[in-house]
Amino acid sequence: MNYASAINTLRKDEISIAPFGIRANDSKGRKYPEEEHAFRTCFQRDKDRIIHTTAFRRLEYKTQVFINDEGDYYRTRLTHTLEVAQIGRTLARALGANEDLVEAICLAHDMGHPPFGHSGEATLARLMIDSGSFNHNHQTLRIVTKLEKRYTGFDGLNLCYETLEGIAKHETEYDYTDIKDFNPDLRGHLEAQIANIADEAAYSAHDLDDGLRSGLITVDMCEDLLIWKTLADELNWIGPKLTDLDRHRFSRALINQVVTDAFYTTQEKLLNAKVQSVDELQRLPYNVVGNSESWLIQNRELKDFLFSNLYRHYRVVRMSSKANMIITRLFEAFRKEPTLLPKHIQSSIEERGTDITICDYIAGMTDRYAIEQYQKLFEPSLLP
Repeated sequence: MNYASAINTLRKDEISIAPFGIRANDSKGRKYPEEEHAFRTCFQRDKDRIIHTTAFRRLEYKTQVFINDEGDYYRTRLTHTLEVAQIGRTLARALGANEDLVEAICLAHDMGHPPFGHSGEATLARLMIDSGSFNHNHQTLRIVTKLEKRYTGFDGLNLCYETLEGIAKHETEYDYTDIKDFNPDLRGHLEAQIANIADEAAYSAHDLDDGLRSGLITVDMCEDLLIWKTLADELNWIGPKLTDLDRHRFSRALINQVVTDAFYTTQEKLLNAKVQSVDELQRLPYNVVGNSESWLIQNRELKDFLFSNLYRHYRVVRMSSKANMIITRLFEAFRKEPTLLPKHIQSSIEERGTDITICDYIAGMTDRYAIEQYQKLFEPSLLP
């Protein structure tokens, strides 16, 4: 295939994108101009760059709910991210959005998460309160624009504007946007909004699944949930015994319900809004991608249930308490004596400042690396 044929093939692939979806050919480009690839769109290249980062690989050993040494079968930040990307692509294809752009945003959305999940994030936010604070969404932007060092001509990954905008405008109940550099008066584009819903759908379904697998949540605890009753009726499931196959069926059915509901709800909103361009969609006073009111009621009940029975379970809280102690003591030790930091980390202090350098270092740690560093500093007798 020659160059012209390759470009024509890419253009054909984008015919299915709706007028309010973003075509690669219409991208605002990269901060540092690069020659386009013969047969990969700019958003495909963004996706590939994200996958090959150190930060992405570290997600394998970062907590979702259960830390890595709790067992091999529980979700990690990496498996969560892959589930989000899978749901995002499904919705993108159904709604006429750009699949590659959606997937790039989904794959990047949690790269800024520190070790130990939301507990680690809360601890770093407290420690950084006088130095610019911390949240994982902002940290993801720092990673892809500054911290990853993979190219000679620039820091970061030099991602397309639309990918960066999607990361910056990623918003869920647990994510906070940082949009000052990305048209604050405009909402997230269609692809960014799809990534938001995909994230919400994934963690509600897989946290319930992991909770059931762990035994911290039992069938009798779920029986009064609206969504559980709906799924049980759909699957013709009669308790009380829940086999592993039953649990898999419930998980699949839950994801299918939320994605299907999001598709039809969004389709209706798009038809009513009559938007015919990306700009028109972003200027709407509301997000078009979302779920129905009836689903939101059921999902709110499920989230509250998970908070009370899983996230606040004493085993999870104990790990959260340990996470707070580990990160706090590491941070304070490095702040008191920066020469405890590796040499290549120390070299960033003059440019970034001590606290930000320490925060970047700790945020990049996996669970097990943070524990290992804690043991080396505070429990040396445990190591050979």
